[in-house]
Parts: sequence; structure tokens; C-alpha cells
Amino acid sequence: MSDPVFAAPYPVNLDLRRRRALVVGAGPVAARKAAGLLSAGAVVTVVAPDAVPEIANDPDVRWHRREYRRGEVASYRVAIAATNDPAVNRQVARDGDAANVFVNSADDPANCAFILPSVVTRGDLQVAVSTNGRSPAMARWARRRLETVFTDVHARTLDLLSEVRDELRVVNGTSEVPGWDDVIDDELFELVAAGELERARHRLRSGLGLDRPGGPNPDQNGSAGDPERVSS
Repeated sequence: MSDPVFAAPYPVNLDLRRRRALVVGAGPVAARKAAGLLSAGAVVTVVAPDAVPEIANDPDVRWHRREYRRGEVASYRVAIAATNDPAVNRQVARDGDAANVFVNSADDPANCAFILPSVVTRGDLQVAVSTNGRSPAMARWARRRLETVFTDVHARTLDLLSEVRDELRVVNGTSEVPGWDDVIDDELFELVAAGELERARHRLRSGLGLDRPGGPNPDQNGSAGDPERVSS
């Protein structure tokens, strides 16, 4: 039985826009990793003697056609080791530890400082699935299931929720008011799916107190305890 990668993993989203990212290796796996980094806005450098066309012909990738040089990971914010040489992957991981650079080593949990979840993306809505490295296949299975659950309706609903949240901030100085858990329900999604955006907006505004004179009143204690319960 495989052990979890981390004893207590800490889920996080990284802003990699305009930040330097290194991929060591240039095979099909490395190409997928590079594409993911590019889609996140990272400035991607690949180091490998040879490369698949997806890397070699991509003008957005800086390809250094050579072997990895010990310690060079220190020049980057994050790095991914995706070679077929375990010794190289280990060296990249060690260099990352020494330079405080987070390194992911593809299919090599022992040399990972972070792991990559399977992600369902619908607009700005992201639903990530992780098995803590124990079964990437199950994570992919769960992602496929979630892809049938979350649709573009959820992305459009998120846009509407964000709009009303911004209005709450303007009117009330905060979006942390009671009512969020009550207004986000199946009826809201059904209205958005039917194209009834004005009815959905009115339902949100009414449920959150924006239709009352003077606007909503936050809980006197600021929230009901857990910020996720009162803010969207």
C-alpha cells in the first residue's frame, strides 16, 4: 500500500503570472506540465537535450538544449522534474530544497515539495481533486465525474454572485452578511440555467438584504463564526 505524499497537505492556488518556472525534461509528460504552467501565465524554461515538437516548436517556451546543471533551479520560483532519469529528478529536488524553490517530480512522490491535483475548471470556478499522491488514476476518475456535475451554469452563477458581492461591499462596507448559505441553492442555479438572470439577481439581492431600506446589516459579531459561511 502506497503512503500519502504529505502528512498534512496544505491546498493552495498560486499566482504564477510573469514568474519564472523551470521544467526539466522535454518528453510528453513535460510538455503537459509546461502547457499547464503557460496557461497559468508563467514564464516557462525547459532544459533537456531533446524535446517533443510541442516544446521545441512552442514560441512561448524557452528551451535550453542541454542537460540540467546542478543548482540552476535556484533561479526559478517553481520547478517540475519530468525526466526518465531518477538521479536527475532527485538532484532537481535537492537543489530546490537548498534554494527554497518548490519542486514537483512527476510520478516520484518522494521528491515532491508539492503535488498537482486534477482540476475541473468552469470560468473562475475551480474544483480540485487530490488523493495526496496515492492514486492519480482515482483523482482523474473523480475529475471526470465532477466534470458532469459542474457546468457553464455554475460559471455564470459565480459571475452573478461576484457582482452581488461587490454591491454588498459598496453598500455595506463588507460582504460578510448573513444569508449566503440560504440564497445559494438549486433554485438559483435553475434560474441561471433558464436565462432568468434578473430574477436570479433579485432573489440574491432580496435574500441578502440589499432590497431593504438602508441595505443589509452585518451580524454584530462580524460573522457567524466561519467566514466561508457568510461570504461567497
